[in-house]
Order: sequence, then C-alpha cells, then structure tokens
Amino acid sequence: MAAYDRVFALWPQPREEFDVETATATTRVHAYRPHPDGAPVVLLTGAGGNAAVWFPHVAALAGDGPVYGIDMPGDANPSVPRAPMTPPASCAAWLDELLGKLSGRPAHLVGFSYGGWVAMNQAIRAPGRVASITLLDPAGLTRPDARFYRWLTISGLATLTPMPLRRRLARWLDNPAMLQPELMTLMWAAIRGYRMEPKFPGVLTDDELRAIDVPALLITGARSAMLTPAQARVRGSLMPSAEVAIVPGSHGGFNRIDELNDRIAAFIKAHTTDKQTA
Repeated sequence: MAAYDRVFALWPQPREEFDVETATATTRVHAYRPHPDGAPVVLLTGAGGNAAVWFPHVAALAGDGPVYGIDMPGDANPSVPRAPMTPPASCAAWLDELLGKLSGRPAHLVGFSYGGWVAMNQAIRAPGRVASITLLDPAGLTRPDARFYRWLTISGLATLTPMPLRRRLARWLDNPAMLQPELMTLMWAAIRGYRMEPKFPGVLTDDELRAIDVPALLITGARSAMLTPAQARVRGSLMPSAEVAIVPGSHGGFNRIDELNDRIAAFIKAHTTDKQTA
C-alpha cells in the first residue's frame, strides 16, 4: 500500500479518493474533476493492477468532464469484493451499479487489457449507462498464445535489471513503462504481497462483437504481443461503430502518450451525449 500511495502522487491534483458500495463489492474510486458536470470518463485497468497506472492520461481526458479511475475488486488495491468479479454477468451488474452511483450521465469507458474486456462486456450486457468504449490493446479479442507469455516473462525479468540495461531492454521491448520506477515497485509489491483473483476472460464471439453498438475506438500497439494489427482490424470490423487505430508501442505501454491522449480525447468529445440514463 505504500507503493500504491507513491504512484497516486503522480496523478494530477486535486485528486479525490472515496469508496462506493454496491451489492457485490466496496470499490475504491479515484476522481479528478475540474469539470464535474460533464460526461464522465471511467478508466478500467488491466488484470492485477489498479488505477494508479493511469496518471499519464488523467489530465488530458478531463477537458470536458470528470475522470474516475476504478480499482477493480479482486486486484491489488483497497477494493473489497464480496463475490467473484470474473463471471461476465456479475462483472456487468457490478459496473452498472457503480456507474449509476458515479453519475446520472452515460460514461465513456476507457479500458486497457483486461479492462478492455470489461468495457466490451459492459457494452454487450448492460449498455444503458455506456456512452462509448475505448479499448487499449484489449483482452478478449484473441486467445493469448506463446508469444504473449514469452513477452510477459521477458518483460518481468527485464524490470529487475539495473537501470542502464533496463533502458536498452525497454527500447528493444518497446515498453517505456519499464522506466517508471514507481510503477515497477508497485508491480512487484502487488505480486509479492497480494493474492489476486485470477482473470482469464473468454474470447468474445463474432456475434457478441456485432452486438456492441455503442461507439468504439480500438487501439493496439504495432508490436503488441496480445493483439496484432491484422487481428485488431479483423475483429474490430465486427463492431458496427468501431474505429481501429495502430500506434507505436507494445502491450506493456504505448509510446507518444500525448498523441494517444489527443486521439482518445477527440473520440470521446465526438461521442459525448446529453442523454440521461434510466
């Protein structure tokens, strides 16, 4: 938790932190609200993580409305699950209730990796409170193969090397996040000090993807070990209102953060609506 607090110091200030009670969890939420009355942007993190990792994106996405970073119950953070979060129906029910308590307006969901699956699952099962989904190298479009697990192993070992060598490995792996010491300390503290709920989301079917009719922006890194550019274009084309973008980077981190933030912010602004949820 000390490592967790140090990374949150990198968020833009003033940052609010509070818990939201739902039927199946107590969920820690982090808020940055320079424009509290606009359409909310809700950040959903990859498996095993927490909302601290979003610090390079928060300010850029808060131009028109509040930004909320969600600590997924069952991962290394203060959220407390009272039931499993991984069943698709349970996950959608939890997030639908949470979104209703955060705002009366539909939310723009931005999800990375497993958080991308959470966003797609929500758009399929409970889209009423969803204005759009932005998917950053999401899980659930393909089944991870040996290439992904090889990347995961090499990247993990690389974070333990001295910084001069780590800089070279970060360039080779196309993973600038490895150079952020606070993030690496938090990652290893979570691995050693927290027993996380395993998350292995199933691959969404073609029909499930066709059922996603909210606006979608699918972004993958050109060197992603999770989702190749070709796979992104094929699977993204099944979503009726999806844009697909290939950007520099790998699954572990995106390069050119400012350009990425500008693209996400423009997409969200284009699809902001005054429609109220039921």
